[in-house]
Amino acid sequence: MRNQPKYSTKKLKKILKKHSGRNSDGIITVRHQGGRQKRFYRTIDFARSKKDIIAKVIANEYDPNRNVTIDLVEYSDKEKRYILHPEGLKVGDTITASVSADIKVGNALPLKLIPIGTQIHNIELYANSGGQMVRSAGAFASIVAREGEFVHLKLMSGEVRRFFGNCWATIGVVGNSEYKDKILGKAGRSRLMGIRPTVRGTAQNPRSHPHGGGEGRSGEGMHPKTPWGKSARGTRTRNKKNHSNKFIIKRRK
Repeated sequence: MRNQPKYSTKKLKKILKKHSGRNSDGIITVRHQGGRQKRFYRTIDFARSKKDIIAKVIANEYDPNRNVTIDLVEYSDKEKRYILHPEGLKVGDTITASVSADIKVGNALPLKLIPIGTQIHNIELYANSGGQMVRSAGAFASIVAREGEFVHLKLMSGEVRRFFGNCWATIGVVGNSEYKDKILGKAGRSRLMGIRPTVRGTAQNPRSHPHGGGEGRSGEGMHPKTPWGKSARGTRTRNKKNHSNKFIIKRRK
């Protein structure tokens, strides 16, 4: 059993209910989800709303709800919050969110005040909305240019996108970049994580999947389709009326 922390974080945790991919009518709307071990949800401070107050990192913890570890920080007024762990930030270090903050790992500033070439994460799409972009393990974006009220960011996908200069972001690369190399090792580990088996379409009955049926092992025999008969590869599904398209300068690779 893990050693319990000496500090109280009860207010930052709550039981996370598991619905196994079912909606309010009990109908499965997301496949391949099932029961799992009980887990707590840790409230993460994506907004970094406590401005101009020094915080000290007092612990680095595992979070079962995301692929990156989290840091517990304590502000000078004794309030504790969780933040995403950036690479290079250690227990005992101090961080702050301020327009006058240094360009240092863990500090948060508006995009317009961050130098070109700096690696950042936890980026707001709109001012005061809280970080929504670049939050997974090993992720970062780079500032490549400025244009009036906008700042151009290059994302890991290769996409170059405009962000408003008054949006806030955190300096550094999200930690736990080796997450992608982790091997689960056995089927039981997947089940404990709430992941149910995925069956190939060609191995199913023709009434269950368009790829099903045939004598012996057979290929798809058609353009790949989803279980509901829609094209599975190459078909663009992005909504053309999506207003965020106007912010994209260069599409992802």
